[in-house]
Amino acid sequence: MEHITQFINIFLHLDKYLSEIIQNYGYVTYLILFIIIFCETGLVVLPFLPGDSLLFAAGTFAAKGDMSLWILYVILCVAAVLGDSVNYEIGRFFGPKIAKQEKNRFLNKEHVERTHKFYEKYGAKTIIIARFIPIIRTFAPFVAGIGDMGYKRFLHYNVIGGVSWISICLLGGYLFGNIEIVKHNFTIVILGIVIVSILPAVVEYIRHKYYLKAG
Repeated sequence: MEHITQFINIFLHLDKYLSEIIQNYGYVTYLILFIIIFCETGLVVLPFLPGDSLLFAAGTFAAKGDMSLWILYVILCVAAVLGDSVNYEIGRFFGPKIAKQEKNRFLNKEHVERTHKFYEKYGAKTIIIARFIPIIRTFAPFVAGIGDMGYKRFLHYNVIGGVSWISICLLGGYLFGNIEIVKHNFTIVILGIVIVSILPAVVEYIRHKYYLKAG
């Protein structure tokens, strides 16, 4: 039982144990990171897996030469885009059935409702913005699948959002991860990214409201 608990703890806090994993598993670490990012974005029941912090940590180890930055960049971009696509399909085929259930042990209805509100405010741009917001990141493609967004349109935003997310977090770790003030305030850095990401949508929303009132 103790070994299982320890494994779950490492799995949920992989960013903190990444150094040990690289030392013990070498190149297999790339596969482990691919699986974690894919599951965090692709499986709606696993929104609690590490995302931003794991990418940032991977970037810092790439800067030290422990991992290849470009191998990481390619496989993690693929994992992020593929994960959202799978999540979209899950929402498309199983979402309507799940939504009709009053209670579901695997799905948090509050998270779904929260994501719905994001779509009401920001529309399809939610797919991009949600990449930088934990929990909503996992539910956004699922909700898109439930809705009437076509896959081609979804894929367009999916690729932009996925590549942007990996670029900012992974390259951020590579460039700034070994600076103490950044390392210990990464949450604030991500918050700044979110604000910058949402700002254009907020401005557009306010302009839309203003024009409606003026009309």
